Amino acid sequence: MSKTKLISAVAIAAGCAFASQAALAYSAGDIFVRGGIGKSDTRSDNGVVDSISSGERGFTYGAGYLFHDKIGVELNGSEKIEHDFSAGDLSGSFDRMPVNLLVNYYPLGGLDSRVQPYVGAGLNYTRFSGEPEGIDARRNYGAVGQVGIDLAVTDNFMLNGFANYADVESRLSVDGERIGKAKVDPMTIGGGVTLRF
Repeated sequence: MSKTKLISAVAIAAGCAFASQAALAYSAGDIFVRGGIGKSDTRSDNGVVDSISSGERGFTYGAGYLFHDKIGVELNGSEKIEHDFSAGDLSGSFDRMPVNLLVNYYPLGGLDSRVQPYVGAGLNYTRFSGEPEGIDARRNYGAVGQVGIDLAVTDNFMLNGFANYADVESRLSVDGERIGKAKVDPMTIGGGVTLRF
C-alpha cells in the first residue's frame, strides 16, 4: 500500500473515531427517555405514624430535554409503591406514587465522554391511595434532589444509575378527624437504561 493510501486510510479512520466520540457528548437539543427499577427507603422518624416500611422495588421512568449542553429538564416517576404502616392501634398499607419535575446540571455536557454524571433539583408531587377504610392520606408537594450517571454503550444507548431524595409528608385523617402528619421522605436508589435521541 502506498504512503498516500495509508495516510488517507488513517485519516478516515481517525475522523470516524472522532465523530463517534463526539456523538457521545451531551449537547443542547438532546432528548432522552429512561426506564429501570428503583428501591425506596423511608426515614425512621415518621411523625404521627410509628413506622412506615420501605416498600417493594418498582418500575421507574423518565423523559427529558437538554436546552443547553450542561442544563436540561427531566420529568420522572415510578409506579405505585406499597408501604405498610402502624400508628398506635391503627395499621395497614397505602400506595405512594411520586412524580418529579427537575432541572438537571451535566458537568461534562458538551465534552466527549462515555461517562456523563448529573445532579438535579426540583419539585415532587406524591399521590397516596389504597388507605384502609376510614383513613385518608392527603397528597403532597415538596422538594426533590437527585444525582445520577449515564455510561454510554453506544451513541444512543446508555446504562443509568441514580439516587434521589424527596421531602414527602402527608396529613392524615381518621374518620374525618386530623391526627397529624406522616413523614415518609423516601430515598430511592435504582438503575436502568437511557435512550438518547
